[in-house]
Amino acid sequence: MKTLNDIVNWGFQSGLLVWAFYFGFAVGKPWIDSKIKHAKTQQQREAWTLLEQAAMTNVNALVSANMPGHQKFDEATKQVAKYLSNHGIQVNMATVQSAVQAAYEKSPLTPTTEPTKKPDKLGQKEPDLVPDGKAKAIDPKEVE
Repeated sequence: MKTLNDIVNWGFQSGLLVWAFYFGFAVGKPWIDSKIKHAKTQQQREAWTLLEQAAMTNVNALVSANMPGHQKFDEATKQVAKYLSNHGIQVNMATVQSAVQAAYEKSPLTPTTEPTKKPDKLGQKEPDLVPDGKAKAIDPKEVE
């Protein structure tokens, strides 16, 4: 026991414990900061995913509603903002409006507005992509 007591006293007197504490703090602080930054990034990523899902759900739910488009947009924006605030996620209204607009554009239930495309029997326009993969590939030798 006396040996252990002598070692501790030597550590105090020589400054070894102060150096060890400082070294631990200098190494540990950046590591902890990186963990905090990673957690915040992950939390924001999950909040954005939830925002996109809520926007898509509300847009799809309001497609068949008997309202003009701007009222549907306003209603979907209000519902998404309310849903997120109920879950403790604070997002500004411009971001919610952008997510609702993006959900409207991505939704297969909403019609597109390209006048050059002809709608099919469900009222949807043809996609720009060729689904069967028979589009001619670009030859890099031909491109200047």
